Amino acid sequence: MKKVLLAFSITWCLALAGIAQAQAPAAAPAAAAAPVPITDADIKGVAAPKTEDRAAGDPAGTLTGSVADIPVGDAKAGLSVGDVVNLVGQHQIAINFVWTLVTGFLVMFMQAGFAIVETGLGRAKNANHTMMMNFMVYGIGMLAYWLIGFSIQEGGVGAVANLGGTPPLNGEFVVHLLGKDWGLFGTKGMMLGGATYDVGVMVMFLFQMVFMDTALTIVTGTAAERWKYSAFLISSFIMGAFTYPLFGNWAWGGGWLATLGTNYGLGHGYADFAGSGVVHSIGGVTALAMAIIIGPRIGKFRRDGTPNAIPGHDIVLVLLGCFILAFGWFGFNPGSTLGASANGNLRISSVAVNTMLAGMAGSFSAMYYMWLRYGKPDASMTGNGFLAGLVAITAPSGFVNPMASVVIGLIAGVLCALSCEFVERKLKLDDVVGAISVHGTNGLFGVIAVGLFADGKSNYGGSWNGVPGSVTGLFYGDAGQLVAQLIGVATLLGFVFTMSFVINAVLEAVWGHRVSAKVELEGLDIPEMGALGYPEFALKPEPVLAD
Repeated sequence: MKKVLLAFSITWCLALAGIAQAQAPAAAPAAAAAPVPITDADIKGVAAPKTEDRAAGDPAGTLTGSVADIPVGDAKAGLSVGDVVNLVGQHQIAINFVWTLVTGFLVMFMQAGFAIVETGLGRAKNANHTMMMNFMVYGIGMLAYWLIGFSIQEGGVGAVANLGGTPPLNGEFVVHLLGKDWGLFGTKGMMLGGATYDVGVMVMFLFQMVFMDTALTIVTGTAAERWKYSAFLISSFIMGAFTYPLFGNWAWGGGWLATLGTNYGLGHGYADFAGSGVVHSIGGVTALAMAIIIGPRIGKFRRDGTPNAIPGHDIVLVLLGCFILAFGWFGFNPGSTLGASANGNLRISSVAVNTMLAGMAGSFSAMYYMWLRYGKPDASMTGNGFLAGLVAITAPSGFVNPMASVVIGLIAGVLCALSCEFVERKLKLDDVVGAISVHGTNGLFGVIAVGLFADGKSNYGGSWNGVPGSVTGLFYGDAGQLVAQLIGVATLLGFVFTMSFVINAVLEAVWGHRVSAKVELEGLDIPEMGALGYPEFALKPEPVLAD
C-alpha cells in the first residue's frame, strides 16, 4: 500500500509541475538581430565559376547559371543589388509568361480535337466540309478578335499582376446605374495598336483568342452537314467580334458581372475560373439558336416527330478527338491562373487534378447510364460524357476540391445523356454532335457548381474580382455566391441566346444559312468545297429515311 501511495504522490507532483509550467507566462522571445543590409559591395564579392572549370564541362549542372549571367545595368558601376532584384522580378513574370503561352498553345491544339470529333460524328460525304469549317474557324475567329473582339473584351481589364501589370488595357466604357458603375465593354487594344503593343498584352491576347475560338467551333458541330460555308464564315466573324467578347468583358474583363461582389455584396461576383460560362455556354446557347433556325437534316425525324439515328462514319476519329480535347484541357483550366509563380498560382496542380477527375467521372456515368437504359455502352455518348465532365469542371476547377470534382463529373455525364434525349425527342432539334448538351447544358451546370461546391480554400493573390478572401459556395456557407452565378446563367440564357438568335435570324433572311436539299443529299464536299474528303471511297446515294 505504501508503494502505491508513493507512486501516486510522485505522479501527482509531476502533474502539478507540468500544469504550473504550462500556465507560467512564456519567456519573452529574444530580440531578433537587426537585419544586415546587403550592399553593392557584397554583390560584387560573389565569385563566378572559373573559366577553366567551365571549359571542362558541367555534367552535374552546378556551374551553369551564376552571378556571371546577371545582366548589368551600368557597366562602369558593375553589378548592383538593383540588378539582382530586377532580375528576380523579371524571372517571376517570365515564368508566368511561359506558362500562359504554353497552355495557350495546348488550347489551340484542341481545335484538332474538335475537328475530328465533329467529322467522325458526321457522314463521310461531308468530311471535307466539316474539316474546313473547323480549320477556318480558327482564322476567321482570330481575324474578328484581332480587329474588334479583343478590345471589347479585355480593353478595360486593367492591371493583370501575373503578366507584369498590362497597364495599357485601361479603357472600359462604364454607365452609372442604381448608384453603381456598370462596365459594358472595353475600348483599348483594337488591332493591338498604340500602347497595347506591349509584351504582357500580347500574352493576354494569345490566351484569350484561343479561348474565344473554342466557343466558335462548338456551333459548327451542331449545324454540320447542312450549313453553307459562306454563312458559317459570316456568322463566326460576328460571334468572334461581338457576341463572345461582350459577355467575356462582363465576366472576365472587369464588367458588371465581375463586380456583383464589390457593388452588391454577392459573394465574389460572377466567378468562372476557366470558362464553363464564358466559353462553353456561349458556344452551346449559340448552337441552340442555330439549330432552331437552320432546322434538322433531311431524314432526321419521321412524320410523327420521332427521331431517326444518323450514325457518324468513324467512331475511331471521335474517341481520338476526345483524347486530344482532354489533353488540351490541361491548358484550358490550369492555364487560366495566367501564371505559375506567386499569387496562389501553385494551385495549378489542384486545377489539373480536378480537371482530370471530372472528365473520368463524366465518361463513367454517361457510359453506365446508356448501358442501363439501352443495354449497351454507347461509344459516342461515353465520349460526350467525358467532354461534359470537362466542360462542367471548367468554371469551378480553381475553386473546388477533388471529391467535389468527381461529383460534378458524375452529374455532368448523366446530365449530358438526359439533355441529348430532351433536345432530340422533346425540342425536335437536330444536333449532329450533341454540342448543345455537352457545352450548353453542362456549361450552365458548371457555372452553378461554383456557387455550390467552391470550398473557400483557394486564394489567388488574396482576393477574387476585388473581393478579399476565397470564393466560397453555398455548401460552405456563402449563398451570395450562388446568386451571382445564377445571374450569370440568366444573362447567358437571356442576353447571349437572344443576341445570337437575332443575329443569325437576320443572316438567314438576307443570306440564308442552309444548302439546298439536292446539295445536302449529295453531300456538301463537292458542291461546297469542290473535292471529296475521301476521294477513293465509293459513296452511295443516301435515300431519305422512311417514315
